This record gives sequence, structure tokens and C-alpha cells, in this order.
Amino acid sequence: MTTVISHLSALRAIRRARRAYSALPWDSVDSEQQAQALASCIPNNDAIDFGALSILDAWNEDDSELLDLLVSSEDNRRPDKRLLQHILSAPLPEGAIMHVEADIYATSPAMTAMLCSKNESVAKSLMLLMELLGTYSLPPGATYPIAYDDIWPKGDDCEAMDDLDCRGDQSAAEQQNETRYEQAHYKCEPATTIEELEAVARFAKSSSYTSFRTAVNLARPGSASPAESLMFAVLGAPMRFGGFGCCSLPMGGLLLNHRIDFDTLAVNMSSGIPYAICDLYCPAAGVDNEYNGIGHELQNARIHDGNRNNGLKAMGIHVLVINRDQMKDLVALEAFAQTMHRLAGVRFRYRIKGYRKRQAAWLNALRAGIGLVPV
Repeated sequence: MTTVISHLSALRAIRRARRAYSALPWDSVDSEQQAQALASCIPNNDAIDFGALSILDAWNEDDSELLDLLVSSEDNRRPDKRLLQHILSAPLPEGAIMHVEADIYATSPAMTAMLCSKNESVAKSLMLLMELLGTYSLPPGATYPIAYDDIWPKGDDCEAMDDLDCRGDQSAAEQQNETRYEQAHYKCEPATTIEELEAVARFAKSSSYTSFRTAVNLARPGSASPAESLMFAVLGAPMRFGGFGCCSLPMGGLLLNHRIDFDTLAVNMSSGIPYAICDLYCPAAGVDNEYNGIGHELQNARIHDGNRNNGLKAMGIHVLVINRDQMKDLVALEAFAQTMHRLAGVRFRYRIKGYRKRQAAWLNALRAGIGLVPV
């Protein structure tokens, strides 16, 4: 007997693994093995190791949440109030299931994203894809609150923050206050690729997964934080969604964490820095959009940023700094987008009515996708 966890249970386990190991240590299986794993997932009482699943963070005895499982047919379902059993009888795309340990399997990050995006908004689906494609992970504890459109963390319900990538040298009160701007996250390797997401999107033909298919077309790899994902989605998404359309600019639109190698003059101007990693680079405009989060406010970081920006200027690249408050200011964000269009030689023009309402709704939907309060 096997156990195939899926949906939110799998997403929580993915986040736990990325946090613990800085990468997803699960093993890929071939099409025959994943078919066998799914067919033998018959959740009898003695077939599920809840202790092991608890260690994996897929299930918690103290939670009221059910364990999401995939089964291949109605005959394989079993009455158990702890389980939420999902029937998936169609042949799965390659790489849809991964081996976790012993007899425990889980849906892959790409497949999990598809399942969790069913009947969800494009914005929420996009933020999940950006996380799985990026080099960061939200904490496992954020999974269910975000799924239920709730805020995370709430009040004193904060996880230990000492290993979080988004914190500087702050007191506990300052860290809690900072969550209004930047969501807690951990550094890790990407969990999936655009190619894997596209393969799953071809499998997801139901209208329930329209938002997922759209989000796959919008998503890009390389984001290093929820704030960068938010910045990309606001500036880059098409105007019909509420974005500023910068991804439609020539030469790839917007590139996340793009490396610029400095020439000799730039190295000298930057006091020896050999290259720069641009948060959000627009090749057509020659613009580096930098998100100024809490880490950039420390003295050493300010000195390094100044030297780095000098090097970029020597390379002929404009540096635009977007601070935390400006990420909530649609007029300011519009000005950044207009600047990139102008420098790229492309006219910035709205072709839709009620664009400001769309932009506000899009921004808040994106923020909800990472558990932040609306603005």
C-alpha cells in the first residue's frame, strides 16, 4: 500500500522540505511507477503512517485540516474523517508524482500548483508559481491561511524569525511590524521549471484550471523573494489584469535577478565589484528596478548598494529604486512603468477603462496570494 499526498497537504510538505533542506530532496519516478503508486493508494486505517506524515508537515494531529490524498478510483476510497480523498483517474503527465520516502509519495510541485489553483484567481495562482519557480519558499504555516484568503501571520502568531531571509537586525516588534510590507520567507533552490509547469498546463484542460493555465503564461523564473514576485507581477502583467504591461516590452520584457558583468571602468567605479544582480531588469529600457527592502537599510548594505549602482551607471544602465511604501502606491508604480516604456521607445497608453480600479484589485489580489493585508 502507498500513500499519495496532494493539494494543500503536498504544498505544505514541499514548503517544509525546501525550508529544511534548501531544496526539494524528493525523487522523480517514471510514468509506470507513478501509475503503480496511485493505483495502490488505498487509504485503509493501517496503511497510512500519520506519524511520518506529521514529520513531513503534510498532516498535523492538532490541526483541524484534513489530509489530502489522491486515489485512482471510487473503489479505492475509504471512510475516514481525517482524510480528503480526491479521485484522479486520467493518465497523469510525466513527472506528476514524486517519491518522498518508504511508501509515501506526493504530487510534484508543478502538479501540486495545478491542484491548488483549481477555481482560484489568476493572481493567487501566479504568486504560487513565482514561489515554486523562485529561490525562496514561504513557511509551511502560511499554507492554509493563504488558501483561505486569510492574513498570515496574525498578531503574535509568528514563527521563529531567526532564520528568515527577509529580516535584518530588528527587534521582535519591528519584525512583526515589517510583515505589513514583506512576507516571511526562506532561501532555497527552485522547486520546478517553466517546462514542467507547461506540461502540467497541457494536462489541465478543464475550465476549473483556466487561471492556472493563464498564470503559467505569465510566470517567470528567478524571483528571490515574495516582494520581488509582487513587483514583477504588478509592473509586468498585462493591463487587462491590472498590471502595467512591462513584460510586453521588447527583448524579453522583464528579467528577474539578471546578472550584469562589469567592464573595467564599471569595476573601478564600483570599488572592485565584478558584476551586479538586478532584481528586475528591463533590457529594452536599460533599467534595473531594485526593491529596497529591510536588508538594504543596513549601513553596510547602503554602502554596497551605492558602489554597485555606480558600476551599473558606468555600464549605461539606469537604476530605479522602489521602496516598500511605493509598492503600495499605484501612481508611483505607474511612473516607473512609464519611465521604462519611454526609455524603451514604446508609447505607454491604456486601452482599457477603469484601469485604476483594476490595478488596485490586482495589487490586493497579489498581496492576498502571499498572505499580506490589502492596501
